[in-house]
Amino acid sequence: MEQNFNLIAKTFMGLEPVLAKELTQLGANDVQIGRRMVSFTGDKELMYRANFQLHTAIRILKPIRHFKAKSADDVYEEIKKIDWAEYLSPEKTFAVDAVVFSEEFRHSKFVSYKVKDAIVDFFREKTGKRPNISVANPDIRLNMHIAEDQCTLSLDSSGESLHRRGYRQESVEAPLNEVLAAGMILMSGWQGDTDFIDPMCGSGTLLIEAALIAKNMAPGLFRKEYAFEKWLDFDADLFDYIYNDDSQEREFNHHIYGYDIDIKAVNTARLNAKAAGLSADITIEQQDFKDFMQPQNKSIMITNPPYGERISTPDLLGTYRMIGERLKHQFRGNDAWILSYREECFEQIGLKPSIKIPLYNGSLECEFRRYQMFDGKLKDFRHEGGVVKTEEEKRQMAQKHRFKKEREFKQRLEETEQNEEADIRNFTFHRHDIEKKERPIRKERNFHEENDKRKGRDFKKGRDFGKGNRDFGKSKRDFGKNKRRFDDDED
Repeated sequence: MEQNFNLIAKTFMGLEPVLAKELTQLGANDVQIGRRMVSFTGDKELMYRANFQLHTAIRILKPIRHFKAKSADDVYEEIKKIDWAEYLSPEKTFAVDAVVFSEEFRHSKFVSYKVKDAIVDFFREKTGKRPNISVANPDIRLNMHIAEDQCTLSLDSSGESLHRRGYRQESVEAPLNEVLAAGMILMSGWQGDTDFIDPMCGSGTLLIEAALIAKNMAPGLFRKEYAFEKWLDFDADLFDYIYNDDSQEREFNHHIYGYDIDIKAVNTARLNAKAAGLSADITIEQQDFKDFMQPQNKSIMITNPPYGERISTPDLLGTYRMIGERLKHQFRGNDAWILSYREECFEQIGLKPSIKIPLYNGSLECEFRRYQMFDGKLKDFRHEGGVVKTEEEKRQMAQKHRFKKEREFKQRLEETEQNEEADIRNFTFHRHDIEKKERPIRKERNFHEENDKRKGRDFKKGRDFGKGNRDFGKSKRDFGKNKRRFDDDED
């Protein structure tokens, strides 16, 4: 019987409620929202699915030890108490990442060294041998989190950050993070029920994430590997079943449109959409936003214009005035969502947003605003049953301290990477007596030999991706005839 255990999903600040909703829909139990993280419980299958199917998680951690420590020696002793033979062998390699918020522990690297020393000494005393450290490609990844004297040691089941989907072949300057893009789309409530437009699409991240959401495709389809595939208890049959199960995918009966003034960005976006096998659902053209015209079909617009920070533009404020003018005259009857950073830029749009959501784009404290473009007057829109804000949105907007007092748009986090490290604070371990029935795993595929398992994975019998619209180009993962081929996900 598969046993439930504690898990932690890390994300960006502002995306915690979206991630919690995703986890609940996935079947997670005890879902609790924290700061840049969501804790939950589940079994091995849920952990695999969380890595493979969540759109808004950066990584999935499995806590294995929770303790108090007031010194580096305390950390060493507690880590050494763990039976590391359960997770590691002297022939394997490992790496330790540390995140520290404490007056007692000032340097995260020093904490990492103490954890490493405790593990090495455990094996030396038990076997006379020691596992080696591998920063680049370890067999086991560990995450040590310290908040004051509260310490949590976790197994990192993801490895490389989950935002690295694997479909991005090329990039443009300051590309939007895939997890943030997916979070923005899910926040808007769009599920593929209308056309989707990004008039400043850059490398196409919003377009591709929108297609994955609309078709309910797992974002993990394009990744080469996950850290849990190297664990001693890895269940290859179970993960292959999850990987090849397309029963939840759905038809997308609308279309996604992307535009950009830069032909290089257009070509990059097309290449990325092709690598994701989504060219049939996404049309990308070179066009200046000032030439944008009223779409024929009901549409939603989600876009991330330049802020004048990492991407410069000759007339930043003029660009935002133009955005407002186009929306007002050429997007009537539709909703537009805009992520930006400067208050003065939003002011130039000249339209009243119906909702504002604080979000971080890297280290920049941004806002995600919705503009409802009524085809007529607001009074008539409401009279006809139109809803400007849902009850939940009204509740959110009424919350005190939603934005920082006298909030400055120029404020940044102290370190960019700090926002990418979820805070695991006040985490409580639970006892779980829930037992789940064993799931039958369908035996439809011929599995690779042990030494080839990490190189690729067969697809469900009968799914022919060599034909039709999914062209994955050249790849390091070659599945042969009528198999998907994935491009290298390295930037």
